[in-house]
Amino acid sequence: MTQRTCLAIVLAAGEGTRMRTSLPKALHAIGGRTLLEHVLTAASGADIALVVGPDHGGLEIAAKKLVPQAQVFVQHERLGTAHAVLAAKAAIARKPDDILVMFADTPLVRAETLAQLRAALSKGAAVAVLGFTPADPAGYGRLVMKGDELTAIREDRDASAAERKIGFVNGGLMALAGAHALTILERIGNANAKGEYYLTDAVAIAREMGLKAVAIETAEDDVLGINTKAQLAQAEAVLQARLRRAAMDAGVTMVAPETVFLSADTKFGKDVTIEPNVVFGQGVTVDDGAVIRSFSHLEGAHVGKGARVGPYARLRPGADLGEDVHIGNFVEVKAARIEAGAKANHLSYIGDARVGAGANIGAGTITCNYDGTHKHHTDIGAGAFIGSNSSLVAPIKIGDGAYVGSGSVVTKDVPADALAVERSEQTIKEGWAKRLRQIKAMGKSLGNKKVK
Repeated sequence: MTQRTCLAIVLAAGEGTRMRTSLPKALHAIGGRTLLEHVLTAASGADIALVVGPDHGGLEIAAKKLVPQAQVFVQHERLGTAHAVLAAKAAIARKPDDILVMFADTPLVRAETLAQLRAALSKGAAVAVLGFTPADPAGYGRLVMKGDELTAIREDRDASAAERKIGFVNGGLMALAGAHALTILERIGNANAKGEYYLTDAVAIAREMGLKAVAIETAEDDVLGINTKAQLAQAEAVLQARLRRAAMDAGVTMVAPETVFLSADTKFGKDVTIEPNVVFGQGVTVDDGAVIRSFSHLEGAHVGKGARVGPYARLRPGADLGEDVHIGNFVEVKAARIEAGAKANHLSYIGDARVGAGANIGAGTITCNYDGTHKHHTDIGAGAFIGSNSSLVAPIKIGDGAYVGSGSVVTKDVPADALAVERSEQTIKEGWAKRLRQIKAMGKSLGNKKVK
């Protein structure tokens, strides 16, 4: 069977002024991805035509980063949804089999939902509309059905009393058969109160041409549009619920799933456990049997098989933990490879480094990787022991099996199996503290004098 060609026209011309922000609405993010990226991902496999308003170059850059071959068209005047779709006339004129009209501020639509719309076209419909049944249909365009055919989309303000009782409403997304799309779109007029060209008129026009229109019902979440920051938060909540459910269905244990926040690209192996209050930024992979403990934050990181992270740990981009690694409370790892069995159990910073297999990083250890201009590398060998409260001034290499004494500031390479200690000699002055207290009790000021 020949695969049907598809063009997805993504409308991103809206300003989103109700969001009270200078950032284009479609570039706001949920689940670590922009709204636009979610829509383009759902339409994966289709040719992309992005319709933007003037002075929205950031949208074009974002689209081409994900889909380099995407075509970008500018709607210079905002004269309605049909007018926006016709901005991509050059792409429509090539007559792909299917045309999907999508909105960059409707990020929760799923690929399987779009497949249902396309399936309706393959069965002979010229127009397929996505609809849903809300608890309160007031304000929505009603989908007027006759049997299994859609006869009209009636805007709320134009609907009769009987039509307002219809609970099945327009979700906005639409599919058009490529063979008829341009003819239908060019016949849409602007004889309405706003003088705009409404895409919803495509249904009536298709029927006037003797063509079939249908409606496909989906869940309300699928067509949730975003115009305010409150709706952005609502969409985030819906997406998080989907991501958590998918992770748990795949075998991830979440102690308190409602407190765990995932990114759309978070990947888990088998038998992973996640404790409460964990945040996953973009680009995180967690291998089989790993445990992520409470209040940890991970971004751009890889957690190896059987590793333990947290509580209160931070993995920044480039953190790469090997098998059975332990990263404990208040430890931060950035751009560092921690090899199998190594441990940094508390209060340490490891950046721009390699920590060899089985090495132990004591509490309070830091890799001093930044000199104010450049980052430098620290290499800690296998089986090395770094004593608590040590500072390793990069660039530096600590050899395999080497031992760094607690409290040391190490500025030179340490050979394998060697001991490095850098401390001033300890001095004891008997009775000094007692004499100081006596002087203070007498109310005397020391001035520049020293207690002997």
